[in-house]
Amino acid sequence: MGHLAPGWVLLVSTLASVLATSSKRDLGPVKEVAMDMANNTFDDQYQGCSRVMEDELEELNRTEFANEVYAEGWRNAAMEWRNRWGRADRPPALRRDQATAMLAYTMEGKLYHRFNNATRGDGISRQHYLRSFPFKTLHFLLSRALHTLWESQPQQCHNVYRGVKGTRFTAQQGTMVRFGQFTSSSLRKKVAESFGQDTFFSVETCYGVPIKEFSTFPGEDEVLIPPFEQFRVTNSTYTEGRSFIQLRSQGKSSTYNCEFVKGARSGHALSVQKGAAPWNPHTSGGSSWQPQPWQPWESPEPPTALLPSLGDGHLSVTFPSDPAGAFHQGLCHGRHAC
Repeated sequence: MGHLAPGWVLLVSTLASVLATSSKRDLGPVKEVAMDMANNTFDDQYQGCSRVMEDELEELNRTEFANEVYAEGWRNAAMEWRNRWGRADRPPALRRDQATAMLAYTMEGKLYHRFNNATRGDGISRQHYLRSFPFKTLHFLLSRALHTLWESQPQQCHNVYRGVKGTRFTAQQGTMVRFGQFTSSSLRKKVAESFGQDTFFSVETCYGVPIKEFSTFPGEDEVLIPPFEQFRVTNSTYTEGRSFIQLRSQGKSSTYNCEFVKGARSGHALSVQKGAAPWNPHTSGGSSWQPQPWQPWESPEPPTALLPSLGDGHLSVTFPSDPAGAFHQGLCHGRHAC
């Protein structure tokens, strides 16, 4: 048998090393993030104010459709809704605007990433939310959709899995944590593993809801976890460059409730005074308005502005350049990665 020249030996050795490394993980840095209660999350549950909130949505939605990413995502979801249910019986659980919001969220594209990034970071204060959070309508509709599905199904906990690529989460056993965003997971372990294994979660969620019927990818058997659910870390290990974290639901935890409606009542919903001190939900008296528990959870019909031109699947608005531009661009890769 012939012998390889020294140069070829070095080349083969180098290639083998590269292939061995890339087989474990794509080349590139893996960032490390410590899990906590995600205190900057906008975690409004809209308890007791859904009807009042819907009264405010029409004007709000006109403003938010100036965001090209949101407008395009909604348009694509509206077309998907029409293809699925436009000529057939509508799904009984969700209204059209709620189902469209769910489809928009589960689609591949910029909207999913930017919405999650904004949800995680724009809960610094009520004023920051009112001034800067660009997805108020989508957040409300998605929250209401999850609540509607949760109430319509047997209220049970689900054991789900979530795989993450590009981020190695760390968590201290026994501590309380939140994901701090609407978080995709799967009932099937193999599906979750296909999204990444730099961090792999095994989660017992009691407020996450199976959304297979309303997902753009029904084969993923997705369970969507709301940002306000809190968990106890029951196990956290680090093996061969990967984090394995087990979480168990410990109920709900929210800092905010009905913040847009409070802002509207105080005249600050669409324009916040510059230079004002950040609102502290724990110390500020805020508005005299309070959500009323006797108010119906849902209004009979959604505002028409939420469904622009659903008949042909196109929005009848002009799309200017997205003011957010490269906002958080490149921070997340893959629907389950952030």
